[in-house]
Amino acid sequence: MDKDLLLSITSLQETTITIRENIVEKQRIISALMKSKIFPKEDYEKMRIMFKDVSSLLDHSSFNFERLEFLQNTFLGLLDMEQNRVIKIFTVVTVIFMPPTLIASMYGMNFHFMPELSQKWGYPFAVLLMILSSVITLLFFKKKKWL
Repeated sequence: MDKDLLLSITSLQETTITIRENIVEKQRIISALMKSKIFPKEDYEKMRIMFKDVSSLLDHSSFNFERLEFLQNTFLGLLDMEQNRVIKIFTVVTVIFMPPTLIASMYGMNFHFMPELSQKWGYPFAVLLMILSSVITLLFFKKKKWL
């Protein structure tokens, strides 16, 4: 995702707003001239056409602004999806390593009355239990199609 693209869209939106304000001002001037008593009536039809033209330019600038807003929303939506994917990966990794961390912390408490600590198979049992808990968590995620 490119930061410059978002800045470019924002710049175009600001330009469109400026153009729209300019067009609205022109429309007000034409409207005021048409209502003026000193304005010649024979030019009224030309001014009415100009007023319609300015109105259509105003509609076009509104349309362009909406398109730019749509592009900006699309870009931000894609950016949100990318961020959600990254956060999902971090969450899955955290959850996968949570059970082994719990098991390791329990065996690291240095209690004297843990029978498997004095056995030959105690260490391999703890390591196997940590690996098995990670694999089971990973398989659970895959079964639920969260990965």
